[in-house]
Amino acid sequence: MRIAVSGSIATDHLMAFPGRFTDQLIPDQLDHVSLSFLVDDLEVRRGGVAANIAYGLGRLGLTPLLVGSVGLDFGAYEVWLKDHGVDTSAVRVSETAQTARFVCLTDQDSNQIAAFYAGAMSEAREIDLRPLAARQRPDLVLVCANDPAAMIRHTRQARELGVPFAADPSQQLARLTGPEAAELVDGATWLFTNEYEAALLVERTGRTREDLLASAGTWVTTLGERGVRIERQGEPELLVPAVPCARVTDPTGAGDGFRAGFLAAVAAGLPPAAAGRLGCAVAASVLDAVGPQGYEADTGRLEERVRATYGPAAAAQLRPVLGSGT
Repeated sequence: MRIAVSGSIATDHLMAFPGRFTDQLIPDQLDHVSLSFLVDDLEVRRGGVAANIAYGLGRLGLTPLLVGSVGLDFGAYEVWLKDHGVDTSAVRVSETAQTARFVCLTDQDSNQIAAFYAGAMSEAREIDLRPLAARQRPDLVLVCANDPAAMIRHTRQARELGVPFAADPSQQLARLTGPEAAELVDGATWLFTNEYEAALLVERTGRTREDLLASAGTWVTTLGERGVRIERQGEPELLVPAVPCARVTDPTGAGDGFRAGFLAAVAAGLPPAAAGRLGCAVAASVLDAVGPQGYEADTGRLEERVRATYGPAAAAQLRPVLGSGT
């Protein structure tokens, strides 16, 4: 199964300040703040939701097509993705802007000062899916958080081309109007949200959950430590428990890991329950590591996680996927 993943590609620059921001603020001088913090630590992590999901799919034996816009500084990141099974031939390189960047400074009380530079991501709207589909038609287009105009364009083009698509608007729901959010969902084969985004989608579109279910094929809602809820109109709600994680090292990208595992199982023709179990196992692997692409999708370890949580029959059902990963 050929999956095209359209969405953001970014790098995260995370710094730690050993003191407290509040100690540096003078109450009667807040109208002209000028501060510089000497930090003790800097971590540069590869990220962006589309790149994170594509990485996970690649680690599980697929060759996902990454669709997004980056800057001329993308070289080393591109090599990393290619080395992990991702087809980057559909990535657009901006001549003027750098790859999207998240810069965050965290103090000892976990207070944060952050900025997000969209950069080249703003040019993703220029990417046309039609030539890509003409060369090698995807079986599914996953539309993730991205430049809002790009999300709308790629959803429309998937419909025009008759290619099944999955909607994963995530954090961009806050930027979308009600009609835009509804357009991303209508006709989707799969709809992915977390619990908060599910409520926000209802509020933003003005539709009921039942109406949204009627307009999409299957709605997959991640519930954090409670697992995942899978809903389809006219069928009983399916709840898949989470895979336990003894210690959460870093929660960043766990949802992206879940989507990679879920879609890898779907690509193998497995039912939603099995897909949910593999998604939860991959998400637990992400939680164990630092950064959204810092985990190893070790198939033996994933099978162990599934067996321990869901039983030997569930692990055996996933061997068509776990036998092809790396």
